[in-house]
Amino acid sequence: MQRILTIIGARPQFIKASVVSRAIQKTDGVEEILLHTGQHFDTNMSDIFFNQLGIPRPDIQLDIHGGGHGEMTGRMLAEIEQTLLEHMPDRVLVYGDTNSTLAGALAAAKQHIPVAHVEAGLRSFNMRMPEEINRILTDQISDLLFCPTTTSVRNLENEGFAAKPAKVIQVGDVMQDAALLFAEKAVAPVGDALPEKFILATLHRAENTDDPKRLANIVRALNHIHKSEAPVVLPLHPRTRKLIALQGLDLDVQLIDPIGYFEMVWLLDHCQLVLTDSGGVQKEAFFFGKACVTMRDQTEWVELVEVGANELVGADEHKIVQASAQNLGREVKDTNQLYGGGEASQRIVDELVKANS
Repeated sequence: MQRILTIIGARPQFIKASVVSRAIQKTDGVEEILLHTGQHFDTNMSDIFFNQLGIPRPDIQLDIHGGGHGEMTGRMLAEIEQTLLEHMPDRVLVYGDTNSTLAGALAAAKQHIPVAHVEAGLRSFNMRMPEEINRILTDQISDLLFCPTTTSVRNLENEGFAAKPAKVIQVGDVMQDAALLFAEKAVAPVGDALPEKFILATLHRAENTDDPKRLANIVRALNHIHKSEAPVVLPLHPRTRKLIALQGLDLDVQLIDPIGYFEMVWLLDHCQLVLTDSGGVQKEAFFFGKACVTMRDQTEWVELVEVGANELVGADEHKIVQASAQNLGREVKDTNQLYGGGEASQRIVDELVKANS
């Protein structure tokens, strides 16, 4: 029996783990232990996803959140190490690029436990992003690198992984698996009267929210679009809401509270356009055939830009407004199955079994 310890801590990881865990449960000879670091801890950002997605409740709950990146990662590293010593798994499985990802990979590597990284090889080439640091370091200490795209495989090849004792495998994107699986369960957000036609926006990336000039530019752009193009619906994270208030900015769009995954899927399916600074939402827009305007200077999902599904505009007010007007209502099609066609989870589990045989 192969024992896998899966480490999650943030919203995107709950969704990714939900489909991979389903594949693990259907596979003989594999036991999964689920550890939740607590990085996202409030009900709407954590518990609701376990309830909606049918993920087994975590076997281990660390309840680590708050503080700076170094403090949080250090606390996670220490407690995950103790968990590994107690359970001695055959492998640690980590997702994405959060502090939970890096702490889990580091703790495992120091105990000489093999690490598998889902979403390996993604690069924004912006070392000011904590996510970029986390994903690069995690790749370096993983022996199974599950890449979602040909671009991510190429990134690792360019970094010399062909000469390293690690296996690089293009499996597709588990987020597409999730989108296909859960689309039929999508529900409209409760308590919010939404317009028939609207633009869906998200805003949480530190490079935008922690920079007063960038945040002010984005707020002005969203206000203009909401007034002149189409209503903007924005599920707003409490941290972003606080920073907007601290700067005295007037965000005049339709704000709703943070929502569960099924509500987010409903919004993606019914919107006319997506405006975001999120990595995951860029792809989710594509899965639902919606054009995306990304308020960042770089993206890990360069293939979406290459096929014309996504437009990068940074925090430039004029570019955000212009791109929104040009892309409003435009449909995009996945003619080349960029992300694996919904079979990534099973490919990952097959490779985990093969690595232990």
